[in-house]
Amino acid sequence: MNRSSLIKAEALRLGFDACGIAQAGFVGQHAAFLDDRLKKGYGAGMKYMSNHVEKRCDPRLLVENAKSVIVVALNYYPEKKQPGHLPQIAYYAYGNDYHVVIRNKLHQLSEYVNREITSASGRCFTDSAPVLERYWAMRAGIGFIGKNTNLIIPRKGSYFFLGELIVDIPLEYDSPVKKNYCGKCLKCLDACPTKALEKPFCLDAGKCISYLTIEHKGQPDEKYHLLPENRFFGCDICQQVCPWNRFSQPHTHPELISGNELVSKSTEEWLRMNEEEFSNLAKNSPLFRTGLKNLQRNLQKK
Repeated sequence: MNRSSLIKAEALRLGFDACGIAQAGFVGQHAAFLDDRLKKGYGAGMKYMSNHVEKRCDPRLLVENAKSVIVVALNYYPEKKQPGHLPQIAYYAYGNDYHVVIRNKLHQLSEYVNREITSASGRCFTDSAPVLERYWAMRAGIGFIGKNTNLIIPRKGSYFFLGELIVDIPLEYDSPVKKNYCGKCLKCLDACPTKALEKPFCLDAGKCISYLTIEHKGQPDEKYHLLPENRFFGCDICQQVCPWNRFSQPHTHPELISGNELVSKSTEEWLRMNEEEFSNLAKNSPLFRTGLKNLQRNLQKK
């Protein structure tokens, strides 16, 4: 087995569901796409998207002497889902904070490379630094970016976390996924209740229920504050209607299986909750960063 094959085998052994490897370099025309998105204000209040754009577009500026981008994917599709009458939490937040879960696995993968293959310097990332994750997953042959702007893995779906290990050693590289397999389907655009998907591959975060319920501070614009179907933290609508997700299979990662009481709370329980109770319940959850005040805001009817 070559070095890349060994790394992929170890990634799967560690519990990742997919792994691909791309040569580090400038992101090409994707940089122009990012620049256009930022200029049009599609990042809404996420001002950090405008920081370190040069590094975002070239990982060699983020990691010294970067040669390879190892991309991993971790399935988070749940076996059991919340009853529809409860405040709905996006599937990815059912379990423990994925940043910790993926980072721990990536550090183990990095240790394996140094122990079993060759000395390598690098850094681990998962939605925590200026890395264009979906782009690199596409470049590494894992999947394609769909019209709903999510990374879709053919015959597996889009319910996946992504992470990267960027290293200073050359490896054998996978062929990028150059074709988009959405075809003529527009189900995600048609289903988006706030029309945040303005056109294929174009998401205006300021209209997105996920942004409004998680990232946004203060009161959302009333005309977009629809929160259909009790959407309380995040929104999976554009994924739930995607035909590719008929292939989704429940994950088997213990760290992501919901044992969290937060997914069973009613609207009344959320509104009665105090800060101490919230801290005790949410300390290991993605909901913790949003904060109780903003979560309770999401339940206020307009």
